[in-house]
Amino acid sequence: MSYHLRFNEADPLRIRFALSPLWETQGAVRVLARPHQQGYHLPWLRRIADRARGLDLAPLHLLMPDRGHNSDCLYPPPPGPAVTFEEEIAAVRDTPPHLVADDLARTLAGTPGAADTPHGRRMLADPAGAVHWLADLIEAAWEALVAPEWPRLRALLEADVAYHSRRLAEGGLERLLAELHPAFAWTEETATLTVAYRGEHVRALEGQGLVLVPSVFVWPEVVSGYDPPWQPTVVYPVRGIGGLWSESGERTPDALARLLGRARAEVLCALDEPAGTSALAHRLALAPSSVSAHLSVLRGAGLLTSRRYGHQVLYERTPLGIALAVSQPDDE
Repeated sequence: MSYHLRFNEADPLRIRFALSPLWETQGAVRVLARPHQQGYHLPWLRRIADRARGLDLAPLHLLMPDRGHNSDCLYPPPPGPAVTFEEEIAAVRDTPPHLVADDLARTLAGTPGAADTPHGRRMLADPAGAVHWLADLIEAAWEALVAPEWPRLRALLEADVAYHSRRLAEGGLERLLAELHPAFAWTEETATLTVAYRGEHVRALEGQGLVLVPSVFVWPEVVSGYDPPWQPTVVYPVRGIGGLWSESGERTPDALARLLGRARAEVLCALDEPAGTSALAHRLALAPSSVSAHLSVLRGAGLLTSRRYGHQVLYERTPLGIALAVSQPDDE
């Protein structure tokens, strides 16, 4: 079962990356209902347990079938690389009513009996009203589950985009697609990207290009789809999720802390993926000015390198910095 995306000559020029706080909210809600995904996010699940109990997620779970169509109108492709949740949820509320009715009906059909539940009947009876009701539930889920963690999540997502943008520049489209996820396969002869997925579908991009969205909560799966008029989109697991929920000092070897100082060693060890000063400060609970000073020293010592991405500077470890961060044994 696969999703086949057929490119024409214009489509490779219109591939773009984007971050979506709305999609991460949908992914977080889905994780709560999918035990097989929860092992990757146990620290997050513990933190949000009390807040999650106060949410009514049942209507949203009805619209998340294991197979079949998932609602496009509730989680449309992000329009830009740095869109806010507020902008995305406003676009959901403004979805034309004629798109909502068919979208909700197709999604409910993917779960046996969903259309006959009280929530399902409410959606089908008043699709235009239902999209506002569902948007309110999504907004409540964002505020409780994702917004408190968004600086941490955004830092990892931005690092992923920076990494893959560089790989695209270095090796072209074929290398990029080959590295994004094992489910991706590029066929040069037919200019087709095949994504191993739950359904069988073919879509010609017809010059619209493709949106590539990294996601924390989609891990370890990949999601592809979106029917017209939505732009074709692929959501793939972000790199570096293994260290996402680690707290300050958890993975910092004592030997390295004695060599560099505890705070400076924690900054070095926190850079499993490229990150900026603000994201590191939030992750490590340090003042941005202190993190900036540590980054400057580490870069001057040849342990870090930096590059500008958009409006921020991202730092990453050099080979020497990697060797120090991962190979220092603690004394017993």
